[in-house]
Amino acid sequence: MTTITDPLDTLRGAVRGTVVTRGDPSYDVSRRVYNALHDRRPAVVVHAVDTADVIAAVLYAREHDLPLAVRGGSHSVAGFGTVDDGLVVDLSRMRGVRVDPEARTARAEGGATWGDFDHATHAFGLATTGGVISTTGLGGLTLGGGMGHLARRCGLSCDNLVAADVVTAEGALVSCDAERHPDLFWALRGGGGNFGVATSLAYRLHPVSDVFGGLTCYPLDGDMVRAWADLIADSPEELNVILVLALGPEEPFLPERWHGRPICAAFTCYSGPSSEDDKVLARLDGLGPVIGRFMERMPYPVVNTLFDEQLPPGLFHYWKGNFSREMSDGAIAAHMEYGATMPSLESDTAIFPIDGACHRVGAEDTAFAYRDAVFSHSFGGTWTDAADTERNIAWTRAYDRALRPHTQEGGYVNFMDTDDQDRVRANYRQNFDRLRTVKRRYDPGNVFRLNQNIVP
Repeated sequence: MTTITDPLDTLRGAVRGTVVTRGDPSYDVSRRVYNALHDRRPAVVVHAVDTADVIAAVLYAREHDLPLAVRGGSHSVAGFGTVDDGLVVDLSRMRGVRVDPEARTARAEGGATWGDFDHATHAFGLATTGGVISTTGLGGLTLGGGMGHLARRCGLSCDNLVAADVVTAEGALVSCDAERHPDLFWALRGGGGNFGVATSLAYRLHPVSDVFGGLTCYPLDGDMVRAWADLIADSPEELNVILVLALGPEEPFLPERWHGRPICAAFTCYSGPSSEDDKVLARLDGLGPVIGRFMERMPYPVVNTLFDEQLPPGLFHYWKGNFSREMSDGAIAAHMEYGATMPSLESDTAIFPIDGACHRVGAEDTAFAYRDAVFSHSFGGTWTDAADTERNIAWTRAYDRALRPHTQEGGYVNFMDTDDQDRVRANYRQNFDRLRTVKRRYDPGNVFRLNQNIVP
């Protein structure tokens, strides 16, 4: 009998998935993440295929004092899904989704994307709030809060979370919901990846099948932004319109003279009856002079793919985020100034409405603290050439400085970058101390620290 003495061989023997290290042919592919700004070289990547693999990976990282990164969909703008000289537990092979149409719930593995989830639930005419890019990981988006096209009608992704299985820092599997480990369940709903690895998540579903969705484009103009804010305040919750500031895309629905020029766009998803579609168009027409439009009835999963081609893996990203209760003149002025100087075709500002159903959850009912916010401002540079990194980061930081006086102190953790750790307490506001208590219970050694970190 051969005795195993190499710790990596021990790890390989403990997992059914793949263990990749430097020198392996698949190493460069295995270490790659969505945001090319984070070109890191982990010591080990474990491609887990089940919860047992995740447990083995967490225990190995602890035993060998390796920094531990958790990767689901790989979309973390801050690059938290990878780490130099540490261990990455990659969940991307754990993507199963099981739907219970009678109970209107679905349970997904931790590596599932919103494309996986939407495909599975749409077969039953059901959906829940997800992101706006189908390749986004379900787990990371939900743990941070989860904004998307159905938020005004159905609440945030975390508001629809009904249960989760979590591998803790001790390598234990904890199943939590409103009755079992309710403190952990509370913290997961907005507290980010601070508490463990979510290996499965169960959601409440809503009847949503076809929607009226797409883009309506206008010249960049502050009056259009004011009109959009008024539309949100006076619209049924089935109508979600995300305001996008960008350079005109090179798409057939937009006249060529607007390609590359600053525009506003209303990214619309109306989940009400088709008989009201014409009224939705009329409301969009009232926002300003329409310079281009792509709007049609489509299956709900399709609306979450409309920007997939424009934002593929391998681009460089640097983002910031803020909340606000209103769209003030000062905020509009900042958006106009920086919207007019977008550094690339791939860059944009997206302002998400988070009223309606999001406001029917109390500020302390989940870890997501900003239940009084009406808008979530996401902005930042996205670029294709590493040589443009310094310019894009400088533009984003200047934008952030200009907007901060006109927004609330904290922002959405999923839009924060690596240099935003000083905002963690503000991001969690009145919930920070309670989150810290939960952190001390489930991760006192701060094993899960590659995130917007709540230090025990």
